[in-house]
Amino acid sequence: MSNFGTLNLKDLAKGLLVSVGSAVIGVITTSLQAGSLTFDWKQIGTIALAAALAYLGKNFFTNSTGEVAKTESK
Repeated sequence: MSNFGTLNLKDLAKGLLVSVGSAVIGVITTSLQAGSLTFDWKQIGTIALAAALAYLGKNFFTNSTGEVAKTESK
């Protein structure tokens, strides 16, 4: 985990993985409930962007031990 108020390359890579996974699962679930498997790229992009922003925001506002809005202990 990165320090409070920072993001590192590992955070970005995990954020990408979370966003792609969330988008794929969300679109497949919605499509199957509708009865056909179709890909709506706008919906995929929207879900991926929302998931990435949520994940990166969580990491930005937590410290390396997972505490929210607390600076690093010395």
